[in-house]
Amino acid sequence: MATFIVRRVLWLVVVLFAVSVLVFLIFFATPGVDPARQMAGRNPTAETIKNIKHEFGLDRPLPVQYGLMMKHIFVSRDLISYGSHTKVIPEILSAAPVTLSLVFGAAVIWIVFSILTGLAAAVFRGTVIDPLLMILALIGISIPVFWLGEVVNLVTQSRLHGFFLFSWVPPLGYTPFTQDPLLWFEGLVFPWLTLSVLYIGFYARVLRANLIETENEDYVRTARAKGISERRVLLRHTLRTSMITFVSLFGLDFGVLVGGGALLTEVVFGLPGVGLLTYHSLTSLDLPVIMTTVIYGAFFITLASALVDLVYAWLDPRVRPA
Repeated sequence: MATFIVRRVLWLVVVLFAVSVLVFLIFFATPGVDPARQMAGRNPTAETIKNIKHEFGLDRPLPVQYGLMMKHIFVSRDLISYGSHTKVIPEILSAAPVTLSLVFGAAVIWIVFSILTGLAAAVFRGTVIDPLLMILALIGISIPVFWLGEVVNLVTQSRLHGFFLFSWVPPLGYTPFTQDPLLWFEGLVFPWLTLSVLYIGFYARVLRANLIETENEDYVRTARAKGISERRVLLRHTLRTSMITFVSLFGLDFGVLVGGGALLTEVVFGLPGVGLLTYHSLTSLDLPVIMTTVIYGAFFITLASALVDLVYAWLDPRVRPA
């Protein structure tokens, strides 16, 4: 198992290196594109463009350019945004806790409720409860996140804010946990619920299908033949194997969301996370910020993929390395 973990860590490093090279080539080595002119803003002078080229080493060979860029990002961490004229790394580090808070809370909600919904649908298959739960899940999948968020804000921030059920809801924005834990929690409750609705429906349907399929496996029938209780067969054998697909999907979705995929939720609820930062950098074509946030997102996606492989090995001994 230790060898497997080391291999996954080495593979993570290789993937991140490949992503950083690819992103650098796309933004700084595309034929016909002058990144210095793009970063200089509107109507730049020749002197400004020359200074930018010298600062980023764009007047030097490509390998040197790449090395200098990675040095600015990972070593000296003094890469400057040409939109806000501030250091990029501190911007991302200040935005990351917002996104992590949003995604972690939503992930807890969608894991718990999707497992409960999927189990209930599988257990009560053939009754009215099963199609009712699947219809609710399909409705959750179909609702756009930005629309649901706007409706939630309309109810909690405007129409019914004076009602006792929603009078505790704070204004839109983010309060750091270290500043006020209670206000941090209150400000994220509805963003968590909004972001998790889609995933609850999708994961519940996937889990239900896997549970029904797994019931026909030989080892499940063998467990029942041994006289093991139906509850233990469901939780110890059927659910554990059915969670493999669940875990795979969760790892990829979680990595994407932490890497900036929760953009719509952040915009609707005024959360200054990585997704919102990436969106602003794209609209202003702020190449240093775009490149750094892409590498940041790639890190979490590859890390999530590595963790998924480890959970695979725990859930199913057949995939463990010899």
